[in-house]
Parts: sequence; C-alpha cells; structure tokens
Amino acid sequence: MRSRRAVLLAGGAALALTAAGCGGDDFANAPRPPATVELTGVIKDSGVTVSPTREGAGPIRLTIANQTDRAHTVTLEGDDVIERVGPVQPQDTATIRKTLDSGSYEVRAGSSRAVDIEDQIPPAMLKIGPERESSDETLLLP
Repeated sequence: MRSRRAVLLAGGAALALTAAGCGGDDFANAPRPPATVELTGVIKDSGVTVSPTREGAGPIRLTIANQTDRAHTVTLEGDDVIERVGPVQPQDTATIRKTLDSGSYEVRAGSSRAVDIEDQIPPAMLKIGPERESSDETLLLP
C-alpha cells in the first residue's frame, strides 16, 4: 500500500512539474500582422494603373495584367524597396507579394523598347499610409 502511494505521489509531482513548464513566457501572445490586401493593376500603352491607389502599411499582393502587345518587366519601387517580376507576356498576369511600410511607391512597366521616350509607359503611384490594424479578429485566415 505504501509503495503504491509513493508511486502515485511521485507521478503526481512529475505531472505538476511538467504542467508548470508549459505556461512559460517563451511564446508571447503577440498580435498578428494585418491581413494581406489584394491590389490589382493593368498595363496599357496609355499607362499603368493600380487599384486601390491608397492603402495602409502591411502585406500586399499586387496582381497585374499586361494588356499590351509586348512583354514587360513590372517594378514596384519605393524608398527601401525594389521588387521586380517578369517579363510578363501580353495577355498574361504576374503577382508581387511584399510587406510595405508607409511611403510612396511607383509601379512601372518596362520593356526592351522603352529606351525611347515615346515608348515609355507612364507609371502608377501607390500611397501607403499608417499600418493597418492587426488581423487578430479576422476570421478564415490561413
């Protein structure tokens, strides 16, 4: 009887020590980043457009369609950011994923023919404001 009680006490003590080790501050409950915002863009001979043109800081996914008759490299450029994708073939799309800080960004479409001023496509401007709210309360996120 005594040995059974000793085994139960030892097992209970081991279980208590294990449970106490699980609640440490090693994994702080930090807020999640803002949810990714979907931006769309179009490359036309008349210029590049992006919608929306204003958004809060945080992760973005820019999907841009090339509606011209030649391939273009797409560049997203700001203070400390230069992201390129492409070449994007005519009637095809490309995606840029990036976390952006507050500031102004330019979305350009370049081609091998764009060395002439006449062949350059006007860029789109993207304004990024203060950081968006945490996505802690947003449902159905991965």
